[in-house]
Amino acid sequence: MKSYALAASLALSVVATSADAKTLRYSTNADLLGLDPAINNEGPSNAMKGNLYSSLVHRNFDLSLSPDLATEWSQLNPETLRLKLRPNVKFHDGSPVTADDVIFSLARFKAEQSEMKSYVATVKEIRKIDDLAIELVTEGPDPVLLQQLPSFYIMPKAWSEKNNTTQVVRGTSAPTFINFNENGSGPYKLVERVADNRTVLVVNENWWGGAAKRGNVDRAEFRPIANAATRVAALLSGEIDLMYPVPSQDIQRINQTPGAKVLEGPELRTVFFGFDQFRDELLDMKGTGKNPFKDKRVREAFYKAIDIQAIYRVVMRNGSRPTGSMVAPGVQGFSAEVDKRPPFDLEASKKLLAEAGYPSGFPVQLDCPNDRYTNDEAICQAAVPMLARAGITVKLNAQTRSLHFDKIGEKDGFNTSFYMLGWTPGTFDVHNALVNLMTRSKYPAWGINNDGRYSNPRVEELTLKAETEMDPKKRLAELEEAQMIHKNDYGHIPLHQQTLAWGVRDTIADNVKPRPQNDVDLTQISMK
Repeated sequence: MKSYALAASLALSVVATSADAKTLRYSTNADLLGLDPAINNEGPSNAMKGNLYSSLVHRNFDLSLSPDLATEWSQLNPETLRLKLRPNVKFHDGSPVTADDVIFSLARFKAEQSEMKSYVATVKEIRKIDDLAIELVTEGPDPVLLQQLPSFYIMPKAWSEKNNTTQVVRGTSAPTFINFNENGSGPYKLVERVADNRTVLVVNENWWGGAAKRGNVDRAEFRPIANAATRVAALLSGEIDLMYPVPSQDIQRINQTPGAKVLEGPELRTVFFGFDQFRDELLDMKGTGKNPFKDKRVREAFYKAIDIQAIYRVVMRNGSRPTGSMVAPGVQGFSAEVDKRPPFDLEASKKLLAEAGYPSGFPVQLDCPNDRYTNDEAICQAAVPMLARAGITVKLNAQTRSLHFDKIGEKDGFNTSFYMLGWTPGTFDVHNALVNLMTRSKYPAWGINNDGRYSNPRVEELTLKAETEMDPKKRLAELEEAQMIHKNDYGHIPLHQQTLAWGVRDTIADNVKPRPQNDVDLTQISMK
């Protein structure tokens, strides 16, 4: 009810806008984690940064690449990429975008506290040729460097220094200036940000890319509505124009409501469970000196106790794609062989636990978000009795994603034994998933979201090889071998790729389509 009251009060504010302006009111199930370009590597937060900030290279609606701040580029040698910057581009405060701002942004992205450093991990230096020309120098050949650059947001050096934002502060929703303010050069400007309430943007009339813009949104009002029923009610009543994700059980009802419908499609995010495989003693087994998840047989037992088809039918209502892979079809390096999922087998699970020395199971807490993925808490609730039948006593800890991500992540020292997470490779290449989720030792940028600290030396070796391998066939073979080793290790429990579902009003133009990465790029939204 609290969220619904908020929706009503915000609707009043919309009335005050110009009748001619195209105002998009949209909502999802939780607030942004912040606006700092170098922190909170999370889908909705990154999508909002992309509306405010420019990158050197832009990812198009069809996932291809095109010029952004960089108008052209050339590979001078295997380690050096020269880029020319677009002239006469200005930040929202009117100051010009120059090579110095790119150099400053790189230093910030590579900071120890940064959660976005994997996107520039191989870049060791930017050489300034002049104010509008730079060279990115990598530690070795990087076959996916350009694929990384759309997530490298450029911010102004002078403005950051003036507002004391040069340092990166880790943590979701950290009360820093940069998490609540912006000065990008992107297509939209920030008008207001109130945490957990609203984020309001207006179009940047001076954006260089206006000619290429497909949409016509002049003003956008984003607001989180945590309760799914309230969010659906806001759509059906016309208080908002767009919402996501639509709960599986509400798709039919929305489609049967005049003036509303659901746009569906495949999503590239893989949702999975992870284990603490690092500590010698599990957080939930204090005084025992034991961490059962270090034993592969225990991880396999958990995997085989999860009935993914039951989750598919009952929880997701057929709105997911069960998988054995940590990446989805459509991601470069996806392997159909890796995707074959070991079958649900409760008796095998019990046998494995007994062989590992836990015939009566053991206690463990499952950390789960309740406002991030479609039916996230319901999936975790379903897993609890499944594991109980194998003898495992699972205590569910479901909480909002800002608390969840801080708890299981580096900010709180990976304070978890067993957790849920979802991941879309930002580069749409499996190397990104390996670096972020399945390795942890080579570079500081590796393993930022490897919250269970899984590690296998051969996986690390293959990931490092693929990082500089310029032969596409060799590279794909290395990536597949790394994935297969991780799969055979039962390093994580992949669950599914959820079906993407946007609920829209008839105020949205018919040509609007959601993208597989499930972001809201305001330049692509048209209203009637």
